[in-house]
Amino acid sequence: MPTIECDADAARERLREAGVAVDPGNTDHERWRASHGGATAVAYDGKVVVQGRTPARLVGLLEGGGGRAHVYFDGAARGNPGPASVGWVIVTGDGIVAEGGERIGRATNNQAEYEALVRALEVAADYGFDTVEIRGDSQLVVKQVTGAWNTNDPDLREKRVRVREILERFDDWSLSHVPREINDRADHLANEALDDRGS
Repeated sequence: MPTIECDADAARERLREAGVAVDPGNTDHERWRASHGGATAVAYDGKVVVQGRTPARLVGLLEGGGGRAHVYFDGAARGNPGPASVGWVIVTGDGIVAEGGERIGRATNNQAEYEALVRALEVAADYGFDTVEIRGDSQLVVKQVTGAWNTNDPDLREKRVRVREILERFDDWSLSHVPREINDRADHLANEALDDRGS
């Protein structure tokens, strides 16, 4: 459960400016509550506690601040289609800012790769990064998003449109294909989520 030391009123305004609905707290000690991206923030005097299985996007909105980030993404599917998951990592000069891995239900490997990119970019955008350098080991996703290859599959075409919409939130971006060993942390998170029977 991430705890962010901050001014609760300033944090509330930051969320409202991002279009997140902020509700009154449920107890005398809670200043306010807000839900976004699969998590809930609860504000107290001097801090905000973020609860939920996927807190990264909400934490990003509360802590964001611009700059450049390196974004790594990977999807995994057992069977094609089959049980699928995503993994992603956001890194700056200070180290890993955020990372995540989760099951996404049944999908093809290409659908999982696209979904991993969408999730990673949503978090990077919520953190407020100005520039993202994106790396993944899916040549298909890289070539389709950059326009080098056509996207004939309707589902992948829809996902490519979503990726391009999120990319418009950044001042600058690049997307490049890297070998799997360069993308090992995202790959590990995707496979760990897929192996986790409790998810």
